[in-house]
Amino acid sequence: MIRSEILQEIAPVLRDQLVICNIGIPSQELHAIDDQPTNFYMLGTMGLASSIGLGLALVQPKPVIVIDGDGSILTNLGTLPTIANNPAPNYILLVIDNGSYGSTGDQPTYAGRKTSLAGMARAAGCERVVECRAEETGDVLSRALEAGEATVIICKCESGNAKMPVINLDPVTIRDRFMRAAAAD
Repeated sequence: MIRSEILQEIAPVLRDQLVICNIGIPSQELHAIDDQPTNFYMLGTMGLASSIGLGLALVQPKPVIVIDGDGSILTNLGTLPTIANNPAPNYILLVIDNGSYGSTGDQPTYAGRKTSLAGMARAAGCERVVECRAEETGDVLSRALEAGEATVIICKCESGNAKMPVINLDPVTIRDRFMRAAAAD
């Protein structure tokens, strides 16, 4: 499975959850598969989806699911100890680890070689780290939501991008509709 197939599979689980999605093609894929006002699409700032999601989880009680990639996590490794030392029981970090920088041409990342993101998360102090195969992601994500505790999920999948249109919403519209959705009961 590639990332877009995983997103297609988990779209029903994501619906009506607060979702922060990694930059570039992952956001385009999620937008095309199931655009929701509760989805915040990152259009820039590689490596910061996990940090933005943690900040949101710390200031309100609703579950926050961050969809990130191995390349972005490797770009901002400081996020893992920050997550571990500022636990938010409503925070789920789903790292779709395809072993490549998918949005820039599928150049390999070190997570596709010797580096274990799950090992790094554990070493940073994250207590609930779950590794899964692509086809298990929906079940693992559902169980993480039910558990109600901070969870880092590392989902291993194949590299590859689906052809998706560019997001037709401007950043201000994305921000404003997400803020309204996040504030709604």
